[in-house]
Amino acid sequence: MHPAYSVIFFTTSSGAGYGLLFWLSLAEILVPGLLDRWPALAALVLALMLISAGLLASTYHLGHPERALGALSQWRSSWLSREAVAAVATYIPAGLLGIIWIAGLPEGMVPVLAGLSATGAIATVFCTGMIYASLRTIRQWNRPDLPWIFLALAAATGGLLFALFAAFAGAGLQASLVSVMSLSVGAGVKLRYWSAIDAEKPRYSVEDALGVPGLTSVRSLDPPHDRPNFVMREMGYTVARKHVEKLRQFVLINLFAVPLALVLIGALSGWFIAAFSLAILMATLGVVVERWLLFAEAEHVSQLYY
Repeated sequence: MHPAYSVIFFTTSSGAGYGLLFWLSLAEILVPGLLDRWPALAALVLALMLISAGLLASTYHLGHPERALGALSQWRSSWLSREAVAAVATYIPAGLLGIIWIAGLPEGMVPVLAGLSATGAIATVFCTGMIYASLRTIRQWNRPDLPWIFLALAAATGGLLFALFAAFAGAGLQASLVSVMSLSVGAGVKLRYWSAIDAEKPRYSVEDALGVPGLTSVRSLDPPHDRPNFVMREMGYTVARKHVEKLRQFVLINLFAVPLALVLIGALSGWFIAAFSLAILMATLGVVVERWLLFAEAEHVSQLYY
């Protein structure tokens, strides 16, 4: 599949934002007061900015961005519509949290609103993953573990952002545990995914594509088109295997190994802010390449025809 940069930015930016919102909300439920009001508000604002920037970028991948609101009406059958509904719904409790912290209102409702925000973050990212996992035409995506990869990487990148805010609030050691856990889980599910798609055989053959599965050794005498068409450009992107291996190593090092090492260094040395800041920078590079690779490795069944 052709890697669309608007979708790459959408999934990485909003994923990190929802991850940050999830950890912030969870902290407000389990450890009230871990972050003071202003650090918590700053983290919430950044989370909503990342989410909003990602959602806005996603509209540029539509043929008619002005029709984006129409996606809200198809929630019964479309994971894209469910994602849109969940995203809009999540703004409500998250926005109310912000109002409470800005106005200094009583915080009796904070745990409830935090719980709804965390639930909305999980639901939205899960729906994003299901948009791709529901496509039977792409075997690398049509897998039950794909939404969990989106969730794990959102938790990992958002966890690093949360750790930085926690470090400013003097809770860097506690936040280090969050980052170590989320990065480790993210690395595990991603390695398992790569291993699975490499071992899996193609589900369809050229004979299936032509509608004559009983035949064998079918080959094309002439190309179906004398120049690339839209389907070939969008669905026929390929990347050499040697480049795939190098890019996977880049992801493992920059998204998981280096941030994990930096988090541990920060926890042992006490230099939380510097270590977490550098870890965020490296993880950003890693997750962008990971998402580009997710698209570049995807093989659309339509290419059997070409």
